Amino acid sequence: MSKLVSSLREAVALAGLRDGMTVSFHHHLRNGDYVLNMVMEEIARLGVKDLTVNASSLFDTHAPLADHIRNGVVTAIQTDYMAAGLGKEISRGLMAKPVQFRTHGGRPSAIADGTTPIDVAFIAAPSADPMGNCTGKFGKSACGSLGYAFPDAMYAKKVIVITDNLVPYPLQDWSIPEIYVDCVVQVEAIGDPKGIVSGTTRITRDPVGLVMASYAAKVIEHSGLLQDGFSFQTGAGGASLAAAGFLKDIMLAKNIQGSFGLGGITGYMVDMLQAGCFQSLLDVQCFDLKAVESIRTDPRHQEISALHYASPSMRSAVVDSLDVVILGATEIDTDFNVNVHTDSNGYIMGGSGGHSDTAAGAKLAMIIAPMSRARLPIVTDHVTCVSTPGKDIDVLVTQGGIAVNPKNAGLAARLKDAGLPIIGIHDLKAKAEAMTGAPKPLRKGARVVAEVVSRDGGILDQIYSVPEGQ
Repeated sequence: MSKLVSSLREAVALAGLRDGMTVSFHHHLRNGDYVLNMVMEEIARLGVKDLTVNASSLFDTHAPLADHIRNGVVTAIQTDYMAAGLGKEISRGLMAKPVQFRTHGGRPSAIADGTTPIDVAFIAAPSADPMGNCTGKFGKSACGSLGYAFPDAMYAKKVIVITDNLVPYPLQDWSIPEIYVDCVVQVEAIGDPKGIVSGTTRITRDPVGLVMASYAAKVIEHSGLLQDGFSFQTGAGGASLAAAGFLKDIMLAKNIQGSFGLGGITGYMVDMLQAGCFQSLLDVQCFDLKAVESIRTDPRHQEISALHYASPSMRSAVVDSLDVVILGATEIDTDFNVNVHTDSNGYIMGGSGGHSDTAAGAKLAMIIAPMSRARLPIVTDHVTCVSTPGKDIDVLVTQGGIAVNPKNAGLAARLKDAGLPIIGIHDLKAKAEAMTGAPKPLRKGARVVAEVVSRDGGILDQIYSVPEGQ
C-alpha cells in the first residue's frame, strides 16, 4: 500500500480544496522554502479563491504571496512572524482583512481548540516514506526539528506531505507518523539548503554587543537562578549568542549543570550541551547545521512540538518550566512593553514568534538591545505596537546600563549589590535621547492592517497602515 500520488495537483484535488478554505504551512525551511510558493502557484492554476493562509512564519522568499492576494486567491493571513518584504506591502494596505499575528504557542493552541481550523496542511518533509512517516533530520534539505508542523499534521482535516527524499517504508526515526497523513508527493526540491540553515550562526564581535552580552551573563549569574537544574533559552542574534558564550564560561567555572536548553537551537547551545552545561536540549527548530547534526545523532537533543514548547492550553508546556530567556526588541517603552512586530516607521517586519510565550513562562525575561538604532532611541514613552506586555518583562540590558522592571525590587537590589550599572528606565530613555535627540511622533494611517493576538487569544494590539511618504 502507498499514499504516494503522481503530482501536487492530484494531491490538492484529492484533498478537496475549495474556495474559502484554510491551508497551512510551517517555516522550518525558512528563507530557503520552496513549498509554500509551489503549492500556492498550483492552487492559483486550479482557480481556487478566497483562501486563508495559516503559516507559522513568512519570510522574504514568500513575497509571491502578494500577487496571490492581489488576484483574490488569498484573502486572509494568520501567522506568527512576517518578514519585511511582504510586511511592507501589508503595511501599505494590500489586504482588506487584517493579518492575524499569533505566537508560537498561541498558534498551535488555536489550531487544537478549533479557533483556527485547517482544511489542508502541507508538510515540507526533508525525508518521508510512501505512507507519510516523515522527518527533518535527514536528506539534502535537512532542517532538523519539525516542531512547528506537528499541530498542523495532528489537527488538519487533510494532510499532504511533500518531500524531495523518498525512502523505503518504514522510515527510521520519524518525527510525524503516517497516522496523520493522507497523501505524499515527491518533488525535485522542497528548498534551498543555503536558506534553510546557515553553516554557522556567529557571536557578535561588535564592542557594544559584547558589553551588553557581558552584562546579560552577569545579570543571570547574580539573579539567584543560576544553580544546578537551571534552564535557559536564547535567540540566534549575535549579542544573545555572545551572552550564551559568557554564561557557558560562568557555568563551567562554577561547575553548574543545568537541566535543559530550549527553543530554536543553535550550535552554541549544542556546545553548551557537549560541555556539560545542560543535561538535554529541547528543540522546536534548528537554526544551523551543527544543531541539525546534533539532533540527528545525540539522544540528549530532543525534538518537541510547538504544543509541547509553548501552548497555553495544554496541560503543561516547557516554557512554564523556564528559568531565564534572553530576547530582543525593536522598541521598549517606559512600562516595559516590547515591540518586535514593526520597525521605527511602523512597517511590519517581524512578529512575536516565541517572544511573549517565553516571557510569560520564564522566571526571568531579559531584553538585550542597544540604546539606539538608526539614530532612534530604543526606549520610548509608548511602543508603536505591543508585542509582549511589560508585566512579563523583567530586565532591559543596554550598553548604557541595566533597567529593572520596578515590580522586581529584590532583583534590582541584588544586581546593584553585585556592582552592575543599574539605571531607571526613564533615566535610560533620557540618556539615549541626549545622544540621538527625541524622535518625531509617528503618524498612523486610518486602516487596521494587522491584529496582534495574545497567546491566550485576546487582542493585544492593532497595527495601522503606514501613510504615504513615511
